[in-house]
Amino acid sequence: METTRDRKKEISCIDRWVIKLGSSTVTEQGRGINPETLASWARQIAQLQRAGKQIILVSSGAVAIGIKTLGWSARPKELPNLQTAAAVGQMQLASSWQQAFARENIAVAQILLTHDDARDRRRYLNIRATLQTACNAGIVPVINENDTVSFDEIRFGDNDNLGAMVANIVSAGGYIILTDQRGLFDKNPREFPNAKFLSQIAADDPRLPKMAGKTGGILGSGGMYSKITAAQKAARSGTHTLIASGVEAEIIKKLTDGEEIGSWLIAPSDAQAARKQWLGSQLQISGRLFLDDGAVDALINRNSSLLPIGVKKVEGEFMRGELLACVDKNGEEIARGLSNYEACDCREFAGKHSSELAELLIHGENLIHRDNLVIVK
Repeated sequence: METTRDRKKEISCIDRWVIKLGSSTVTEQGRGINPETLASWARQIAQLQRAGKQIILVSSGAVAIGIKTLGWSARPKELPNLQTAAAVGQMQLASSWQQAFARENIAVAQILLTHDDARDRRRYLNIRATLQTACNAGIVPVINENDTVSFDEIRFGDNDNLGAMVANIVSAGGYIILTDQRGLFDKNPREFPNAKFLSQIAADDPRLPKMAGKTGGILGSGGMYSKITAAQKAARSGTHTLIASGVEAEIIKKLTDGEEIGSWLIAPSDAQAARKQWLGSQLQISGRLFLDDGAVDALINRNSSLLPIGVKKVEGEFMRGELLACVDKNGEEIARGLSNYEACDCREFAGKHSSELAELLIHGENLIHRDNLVIVK
């Protein structure tokens, strides 16, 4: 069942990490914030950042903090009460993270998301651009579910899947899920003495869904089902996942150093190719961009993004995030990708150097980014 891979070598090549901390890892017994605990997490993340890694933090805890602040004795079941607790707790959670990272001279950015944000292509591109810009500037984005406007999403463990969504959006190399469990077993070790700990396993292993059933087995209790499905979602964009206990000292450093701790869920080697195949298989094209020979060469032979200067003509009406065909001077399609701008903007930008459009290129200098483009010729 386990797969043999050089974990340490693979982890050393990961430059962008998404780290998800559960409520139990940032609060005391699921309630109030422990500033020293947050300071420890911030220090470990700062060490990674100083080593040249980019970190995006997904932090739970807002609802638990809000419940304590409001003086409620138990977690409420009514949605308005849960959303109120989230709103109250989120203020304290964000402030506490800001203070913790300030000790490390690191700025943080609070970003609240829902799963719908990844379904809308324009919002998806906006989120991606914001997160990438923050990371490139040395800022640590602190992300949480926007529980005050969510409905069925507001439930225990959902931030596991939110973290997977973020990993997909930013094409993270690694996703760390820290919880109160050691990792994955092939069956419940409390019931089966011969249960085997899974140090490494392919994220697309066909046996995982059965092991991660909602009933029975260690994978179906304590939110582990959510963590399994989250790892599988992250794997779709080539992100490997580590699931480990957050109670072990210096756990983030140990994991990112490649120590054999926790469970390593390995993404398929062709996960990125799957995204390209998805783009290439879309039949509904919203417009066409006619390119000069230099742009055609840059896309095909240099894996470049599409810049405005290489576009000679824009055909069709389309919105930001819609799928476009890139064609050569003879009208032959050579690539397709998701537009970073609306049709009217592309017409205005076509044929111009990026330096001429500095104040207008609010979504970046690329009309289509290479990560959202596939060669079809």
